[in-house]
Amino acid sequence: MSINAGLGIASFNFEDAKGFWKWVSLCEEGGINSIWQSDRIIDSTPNLEVMSVMAALAGATKKIKFGMNAASLGLRDPILIAKACATIDILSEGRLLPVFAVGSALSRDYSATGKATKGRGKRTDEGLQIIARLWTEDRVDFVGDYYRLEKATINPKPVQNPMPLWVGGSAEAAIERTARWGTGWQAGIETAAEIQPVIRRIKERCAELGREIDEDHFGAGFAVRFGSPDEPIVSKYNKLMQERLGKDPKEYSAIGDAEAMLELLKEFHKAGAHKFILRPIADGHADMIQQTKLLIEELMPRIAELNNED
Repeated sequence: MSINAGLGIASFNFEDAKGFWKWVSLCEEGGINSIWQSDRIIDSTPNLEVMSVMAALAGATKKIKFGMNAASLGLRDPILIAKACATIDILSEGRLLPVFAVGSALSRDYSATGKATKGRGKRTDEGLQIIARLWTEDRVDFVGDYYRLEKATINPKPVQNPMPLWVGGSAEAAIERTARWGTGWQAGIETAAEIQPVIRRIKERCAELGREIDEDHFGAGFAVRFGSPDEPIVSKYNKLMQERLGKDPKEYSAIGDAEAMLELLKEFHKAGAHKFILRPIADGHADMIQQTKLLIEELMPRIAELNNED
């Protein structure tokens, strides 16, 4: 078992493409484990389309892994997603980390793309089955409420075997689909106390189904910033999170120094998480670069020390 930490991005916090690629190079050269792009389509905040980012990272990097956090499968055709993921995994030589979730019923992505929110859970369930089978089987026959396949195949298959198929979400339905078809689970914006019973329930359900998910295939994430809670950028972030979650945003972030971040990481680790997506709170390109440098220089060595202790 090990503890790994990647960096997550939602907003496009860069002046242009050159700034983004400079940041990506910094992550790769600095030994960051992975980069994670959030999935948002209809939003006034600038952000990139998640599958396009996966494909771009496949061609622009050599060793860093990258994933979706998490792609809304209720919105997307599973056959096209299965083919896209296999292609990206081939071209990146096995560095794609696919994570799927239902997607929020409150998201404007559904209405804008003409997808009904009703039935999105069932569509996701069927989609996960189809994706998993297309990645491994040469002939797939499937009859569901939303999708039908006859003698379907994709070729080439992904490089990774088995291909990661992580699932997001904490509702009972998400727990069930994780236990049935997932190879891992990724928390949303939740506290350590909130994810602990979810991880326990997934493990229990896996045992009932005769399946097993590796102990270190459970992930969580939180926001981080080297600085002070009194900074304007932190106040702005807290306000947005308060409006979005209706909860105290301080429970979902670590502001201060590497020690503060490490302490929160340890809380999540005790709750059962081993993979982490850290989301830098930053104001613009220069600040994002500086925050990332501090993470590489001050936090990542401390995480490495934890692995050595294990």
